[in-house]
Amino acid sequence: MPDAPAPAFSIETAWLVQATYAPDAAETRTPFRARHLERMARLKAVGVVIEVGGFADVSGSVILLRVRTEAEALEICRQDVYMQNGVWVELRARAFGRVRLDDAV
Repeated sequence: MPDAPAPAFSIETAWLVQATYAPDAAETRTPFRARHLERMARLKAVGVVIEVGGFADVSGSVILLRVRTEAEALEICRQDVYMQNGVWVELRARAFGRVRLDDAV
């Protein structure tokens, strides 16, 4: 059986932000969780957030953002209710080369 042709792709620069939770985040995030998730869902719906989620051990979150600069990525996270209320205690951003199928978002 012949190999299928490779799909057309491009490399998209995105920003991967790692947000570290406070040691007591499993408890302190509860009153803010719905607002945090609603905001992330809105940002995902408009294409700013590509993917977002937290580690099962409640040690941190990963947010993959479609923005131009590290400063923009960090500012989006600084505006989050988790950062503003001490649920997240540290943010780190790195440029990320995302393989993107040309017919996909």
